Amino acid sequence: MQELYNVQTTQALTQTETSKVLRNTYMLLGLTLAFSALTAGASMAIGLGHGAGLVMSLIAMALIWFVLPRTANSATGLLVVFAFTGLIGAGLGPILNRYLSMENGSTIIMQALGGTAVVFVGLSAYVLTTRKNFNFLGGFVAVGMMVMLAVMVFLLGASLFGYQFSGLQLAFSAGIVLLMSALILYQTSEIIHGGETNYIMATTSLFLSIVNLFTSLLHLLGVTSDE
Repeated sequence: MQELYNVQTTQALTQTETSKVLRNTYMLLGLTLAFSALTAGASMAIGLGHGAGLVMSLIAMALIWFVLPRTANSATGLLVVFAFTGLIGAGLGPILNRYLSMENGSTIIMQALGGTAVVFVGLSAYVLTTRKNFNFLGGFVAVGMMVMLAVMVFLLGASLFGYQFSGLQLAFSAGIVLLMSALILYQTSEIIHGGETNYIMATTSLFLSIVNLFTSLLHLLGVTSDE
């Protein structure tokens, strides 16, 4: 009887901890998305160049690769997350300005935002309501990330030498949409099943998924709109 009580108590504590991580993750995610929107607006207003935007994005990635893992369990980790998301938002400014210069650029941006919101909310709601475990996607996500980085380096290198692979770029954007969708399913599942207990790391992962999903949809919509 005592063993049954201990098991039930442990399950209740685990559920409470999981709910806390989930709540903190979505709260921090909302704040960081709002902050990145502010920095994106600021960079658009001052007309930040593409070179400066790229540098900011690279600095942001360096923060989550080298700094965040060492600070994720402290208050400093929150500062790192806001610095990271702020830099990512600022780096998006030049891209958004480029789309706004198009004839129907504002429509494309709104469609990409709407599509991103639908995909994120839909996938998150599915996991939260069904509580299905998507940990089997871990290997796919890991391999997909490595392939994504390899293709990204190739495309950047090719562009430096004046080569453009439109078909590959289109396929790459479509692949990112699929990969980020899988990552949203995987990360949300990890949170509710106790695989991810650090809400700062969870927030960073979901934030990156949302941003990559948004930029990929921008590219796909721009291509299909003949822009």
